[in-house]
Amino acid sequence: MLPSAQNTNAIDTHAQMTKRILWKLDCHILPPLALLWLANFIDRSNIGNARIAGLEKDANLHGNQFNTALAVFYVTYLVVELPSNMVLKKMKANRWIPLLVFLWGIVTTLTSLVHNFGGILGIRLVLGLCEGGLLPGIILYLSTIYKRHELQLRVGIFYASASLSGAFGGLLATAIIKMDGVGGLAGWRWIYILEGLATILASVIAAYILPEGLSTASFLTEEERIFAVRRFRLDDITMPISSPETPSKTLDESKGEDDMRVEHVEVSKSFKALQKDPEEEKFEWSEVIRGITDIQTWLTGAAYFGLIVSLYSYSLFLPTIVSGLGYSGPAAQLHTVPPYVPAAVLTVVVAFLSDRLKWRGPFILICLPFAIIGYILAIVAENNRTRYIAVFFMAAGVYPSGPSILSILPNNSSGHYKRATTTALQLAIANAGGFVATFAYTPDQAPKYIRGHTIALAFVSVAWVLIACNVAYCLWENKARREGKRDDNLVKYQALVESGKTRAPIGDRHPDFRFTL
Repeated sequence: MLPSAQNTNAIDTHAQMTKRILWKLDCHILPPLALLWLANFIDRSNIGNARIAGLEKDANLHGNQFNTALAVFYVTYLVVELPSNMVLKKMKANRWIPLLVFLWGIVTTLTSLVHNFGGILGIRLVLGLCEGGLLPGIILYLSTIYKRHELQLRVGIFYASASLSGAFGGLLATAIIKMDGVGGLAGWRWIYILEGLATILASVIAAYILPEGLSTASFLTEEERIFAVRRFRLDDITMPISSPETPSKTLDESKGEDDMRVEHVEVSKSFKALQKDPEEEKFEWSEVIRGITDIQTWLTGAAYFGLIVSLYSYSLFLPTIVSGLGYSGPAAQLHTVPPYVPAAVLTVVVAFLSDRLKWRGPFILICLPFAIIGYILAIVAENNRTRYIAVFFMAAGVYPSGPSILSILPNNSSGHYKRATTTALQLAIANAGGFVATFAYTPDQAPKYIRGHTIALAFVSVAWVLIACNVAYCLWENKARREGKRDDNLVKYQALVESGKTRAPIGDRHPDFRFTL
């Protein structure tokens, strides 16, 4: 039957409301998060720029001491990720995340005071403690604001700022180094002072702008808040809306109709009823265990480990690699900029297509071969021009893969504390790659860095295989659910509830829940 004029109007109104709400959310959430992530990457990678500007000489570093200083950062960084996500719900993300940034801004500024290897080690340990909770916190926060297949584009936008931070960090360092001698301070000390103060300012701005959640966003009208909460719950719910007389559809099938019919019609009929929040999910160790034992956590975490080896070594050592190509001083800083630009553009394009097609893993499988080509080129290159071209391929393959892999677990984990666990543990596993990254490129390899490129190539190749395994697992599990082989999950869950062993939602255990590839 042709839709009635009333239904057509409802669908049009729904589309307009959705567009208006997403625009407001994007304008108020993405810029401050992008600013924080930009500050994070600049603060984390500025040690590479400071090295070129004289840090290594002034602090009397020798041998592998510089690499050791890089590596200790990840000791505290890894330890704090999971606990940070556990407290985020209680502390409120719009306060907790800016607080972490504020603290590391202070630590970054204080880095300008170090004079020896011991001082650098101490400051790097504290810096890791402050920075570790940022990315898992941002991912968890965004997953409470946007629907499952609106997420990656948003992650891609702020993640692309990391690509730009590589470019901006190089330009900024070039400008700041010219302050060498001002106030009796070396140029590398001014890098930490000014970038640290900028980070503190960014945290204050973010704390002022970021909303606590959809239901309290002051920039939305009351009608928009209720509509936004309703559409989010419809996407997150794992028990599809269906009458007793009609068979239950899968989650994705139901949403196709419910998004247009229920989101507008029911919301417009009963604003007050929807203002009532469902019972807050309470912390349960069983949900943490569910997250820890989820095979996708380990497959994607190990795959991201491989990407991190490439990503972190790339951002930390690119200035050194460019110096090895024959550039020095400001010229070396400026030549680190171009490879990041196409990587940033590609990151956003892939994120847009990924949300549109509801793919995650397949795009990683498409992008990573570019990085593999880049490392092979760098290994076999006979001249500096070929090595520099290889750097573009590396960035184009690794950077777009990041948001894809970060979006898999928020999409495939339902229940706040399970999602908090999987997203944080994935990153804790992955960031252990920082230890490998910091020792992959050592000074004795200059200027070809063949051993470093070979190590990164191996890890990126393994990452491709692991993502292929995760895609295959999701296809297998979705097929089993379609065929009714997971229907007994309902009975098992009901038994847990009745025995008092859980009050958490059934979440992704529901047989109608479908994993995103």
